[in-house]
Amino acid sequence: MAQTIVEKIAQSHMAEGPKRPLRAGDFLSIRPSHVMTHDNTSAVMSKFKALGAKKIFDSRQLVFALDHDIQNQDEANLKKYRSIEAFAKEHEIDFYPAGSGIGHQIMVERGYVVPGSFVVASDSHSNMYGALGAIGTPIVRTDAAVVWATGEFWWQIPRSIQVVLEGKLRSGVSGKDVIITLCGLFDHDEALNAAVEFSGPGVASLSMDARFSISNMSTEWGPLVSWFPVDEITIEHLRGVRQDLKAHGIERFTEEDIESWINEPPVMDPDASYAARILLDLGEVTPHVSGPDAVQVVQSVAAVEKKKIAIQKAYLVSCVNSRVEDLEAAAHVLQGKKVAPGVKFYLGAASAWVQQEAEKRGFWQTLLDAGANPLPPGCGPCIGLGAGLLEKGEVGISATNRNFKGRMGARDAQCYLASPEVVAASAVAGYIAGPYPFKDFTPSRQFTEFAGNGKASAEKVEILPGFPEHVQGRLVFLPQDNLNTDAIYGKDYTYRDDLTPEMMAGVVMENYDPQFAARTRAGDVIVGGFNFGTGSSREQAVTCLKAKGIQLVIAASFSQTYLRNAYNNGFLCVEVPELVKRLQKRFSTKITAKEKTIIPDEDVGVDFTSGTITWLGETFIFPPLGSVPQSLVIAGGAENLVAKRLGLAEEKQRTDLWRNTR
Repeated sequence: MAQTIVEKIAQSHMAEGPKRPLRAGDFLSIRPSHVMTHDNTSAVMSKFKALGAKKIFDSRQLVFALDHDIQNQDEANLKKYRSIEAFAKEHEIDFYPAGSGIGHQIMVERGYVVPGSFVVASDSHSNMYGALGAIGTPIVRTDAAVVWATGEFWWQIPRSIQVVLEGKLRSGVSGKDVIITLCGLFDHDEALNAAVEFSGPGVASLSMDARFSISNMSTEWGPLVSWFPVDEITIEHLRGVRQDLKAHGIERFTEEDIESWINEPPVMDPDASYAARILLDLGEVTPHVSGPDAVQVVQSVAAVEKKKIAIQKAYLVSCVNSRVEDLEAAAHVLQGKKVAPGVKFYLGAASAWVQQEAEKRGFWQTLLDAGANPLPPGCGPCIGLGAGLLEKGEVGISATNRNFKGRMGARDAQCYLASPEVVAASAVAGYIAGPYPFKDFTPSRQFTEFAGNGKASAEKVEILPGFPEHVQGRLVFLPQDNLNTDAIYGKDYTYRDDLTPEMMAGVVMENYDPQFAARTRAGDVIVGGFNFGTGSSREQAVTCLKAKGIQLVIAASFSQTYLRNAYNNGFLCVEVPELVKRLQKRFSTKITAKEKTIIPDEDVGVDFTSGTITWLGETFIFPPLGSVPQSLVIAGGAENLVAKRLGLAEEKQRTDLWRNTR
């Protein structure tokens, strides 16, 4: 069976899963090449200890990089940093202290990411690793602890979308403009939770740093994976990485490895099936600005410039746009100029190495001479930590990847996103402006969805002891798309430890429909809309439904974080978009009347042996749940499953020792 690149790379790292070629929707256990954690390493350490684990499965998988709160000199933070460093030393884990740089940059510049590898991090911008022909994808903290203990974590293969790039970027247009344009052109969840594979003749014209920017900020667009093919640009970059590492006595890959990537690069099968295809002519892309307060609100710089939107702060920081090429581009704009009065311009390199290289080439001094305020290599203002945050009523323009309200400072401040060149030009002008003249132009929107591709197909599945073959329950339809976790379980209860399961069940869906708890009962089956469980990562949005006795949630699609939290807590979730579309049509009148909870007094049946759902005589197919998700549900979640497996492993070791000493 022909496979996409995600399916092929996942297959090569599979520890447990279907005994056939992988396809979209499959659950499997993955053994990643590396897992990176940053300041949240402390939280992962706590989860690791809670599993009962005594040792790291493979210390070579782990990378610790302190990058988020590095400006914080409070004793509590320093103590946390010391404990992380001590843990790394004890277990012989690669450790990068505060000031080394942002974790994602360290992963690519220190040789941890190579073509065909599968690399994860407990951070959402892990997509960046796809720029090097790898699979990079985020995981939650529980997953990271499980990888530490077992070397594996569970994953579901996403559908794949092909993004064909044609033409060539014009001078003054950057990779940041490409991804901002994609966020604006395709802003109706076309790529949500998908894997996007970039291809086409336009790829060859993109620098390595441009690819890093596109892959990194694809997180805000919606994909779980953002992959670029391996070509001469990739190989040249990897040779540079190897040379730099060799100078420090480090060898993570060899010249023979590089030759193998040249001769046999990871590629998708020529007849692989895609859920959709996007075409973008790079020659049509112009500098664009995203915001304020939303990534998908996009305008051309030419249009924004006419409005003369005054700014008080400008930022050239973060893992998306503060590499050498970015600093050089900004320095070129600022050469011989000064930051406008009333504007503060903050500068932070992606890593200490990037800053050293910029200093050596003179870019750094040019930026300082223009009036930039230097910050240590780290996340800083991008994550809303440290110096230079937006204050009440201020407007900022930033080369970061997110501009959510309140993220970079005060909630009533405004933030726009743009390329390093636009940020630099705006800092000089005192208002949002571009360094070069461009016409107000938006590229054409070319999107083709392929019927049938990326959908599940019927398949018989072996059911493990303890997992239900069939489930039947009353259908409870929640038609709203993007039903968020705060609606499922409100913030007023999230941080209370005194709530019993019965109390949790009494407030479930309170912010969505105050009558939900009273109208529903144990044994019901919820059917939700698209992107169910979006929003914060609170696990109670799962456990409150378990407390209520809901058997499972069927939805058109799930927030990936919600899906991970669900199975990590042993709760069943199944994607069946065709059923949801059918329900939307059947109950269109009630939906128009804004009924939030529709209970038609009809049962829905789920057959896990065949991956089918029946409702009113109709049958709908969902991706088969094999041994990996079944095991999670049987054990009651990932932590229980890992603890059980570790206990079995320890028992086996004791048995083997007894046998060998008889």
